[in-house]
Amino acid sequence: MYYRLAMIKLTVTYPGGEGITFDHDYYSTKHIPLCKEAFVPAKVEVDRGIDGPAMASASFYFSSKDDFQKAMTSPKMGEVLGDLGNYTNSSPTMQISEVVSS
Repeated sequence: MYYRLAMIKLTVTYPGGEGITFDHDYYSTKHIPLCKEAFVPAKVEVDRGIDGPAMASASFYFSSKDDFQKAMTSPKMGEVLGDLGNYTNSSPTMQISEVVSS
């Protein structure tokens, strides 16, 4: 029997609300490239909310659980987290998923 290795997806969502700010230009041109350098994901998707509770989100796809674990322990993780205040005052939420269909 053939089993496909599970792809792992990390989704980071930034909720909006009264008094919340978010610099989409900085996020797309500075923060996401920093994440790509730190995490080396297989694929990245960035969304800009136009309706609903989220102002923005990013999904980082990893080829395996091992690749995801390496990304989360990257020496650059402190730099990635420290960059948060440069583009938003929102507190992000994170979802780690196993991709079961595409």
